[in-house]
Amino acid sequence: METTITLAHGAGGKQTSDLIAHVFKKHFSNPEFTADDAAVLTIQEQKLAFTTDGFIVSPWKFPGGNIGKLSICGTVNDLACMGAKPLYLSCAFVIEEGFPLDQLEEIATAMEKTALEAGIKIVAGDTKVAGKGQVDHLFITTTGVGQIMSEAHTSGANARPGDAVIVTGDIGRHGCTILLARNTYGIDAAVTSDCAPLWGAVESMFTTDNNIHVIRDATRGGVGTVLYEIAEQSNVGIRLNRPAIPVDPAVKGVCGMLGLDPMYLACEGRLVVFAPKKTASKLLEALHRNKYAQNAAIIGEVTDKMPGKVIVTTEIGTETMLPPPGGELLPRIC
Repeated sequence: METTITLAHGAGGKQTSDLIAHVFKKHFSNPEFTADDAAVLTIQEQKLAFTTDGFIVSPWKFPGGNIGKLSICGTVNDLACMGAKPLYLSCAFVIEEGFPLDQLEEIATAMEKTALEAGIKIVAGDTKVAGKGQVDHLFITTTGVGQIMSEAHTSGANARPGDAVIVTGDIGRHGCTILLARNTYGIDAAVTSDCAPLWGAVESMFTTDNNIHVIRDATRGGVGTVLYEIAEQSNVGIRLNRPAIPVDPAVKGVCGMLGLDPMYLACEGRLVVFAPKKTASKLLEALHRNKYAQNAAIIGEVTDKMPGKVIVTTEIGTETMLPPPGGELLPRIC
């Protein structure tokens, strides 16, 4: 393990997992400490989900959203992944000296609008101002609480052989959007972030059939990283059908030019869902009625072979192993 923190430690890949395991878990471990998107807490016989997340995206505004919208969606979606109805949220701002007030109001307006759509109330917060150059414009940290539905029992440790693997839409759009917004490569492509609050999509699935084993949102490390995390937590193998994985043509084109794999590009409005095959088709129908999941698809299945590995059947019918996530995942989105 490295002796100093690198950017890779915040990229969502192997170094992030190692950092959590070797430092934070070692010192913070307790019965409620979780590897899932939110902790499950039982208080007076009520099951609550509790989560927190930090946002330092650059640029702060991008096609499809801004850091304010992102901060609400990220926390709401972490709660939703545990089958929890979002209830309350706090937010903390670290703002760089000199940041324009009208831009801060634009961010707060986006937070207000997104929280209203998600059905969550912003009830507390904190504001700090840092000296010029100490932060990149502004950082936001949001913490959320939600009430878990009685029939919800989702965890990355619950995947079972025979489960279908579902993604709720085309993958990699947020990471591609941020990459293009930085204008580093001079590529012009019509790509918009998938940033969206997903509680409605989760609720529609549970209303249809509550036999759902795993829900994860594929953020920093993308779908590929999430699949490897679940394969390890559940000690199962995962087999994917590459042609079935939805990717926007513009995203596919950008990835082709830059040698990136959309499986490892961040999403901010996409879920990975594991459920028994007999349940999957009903869940797909429910998802297709949600405006943020209209191109949801079954992309693979869980097996008892090669535990901890993700195998891909390619467009020409050959099989290969999806490379495990490691190092700096590009583009770095936070």
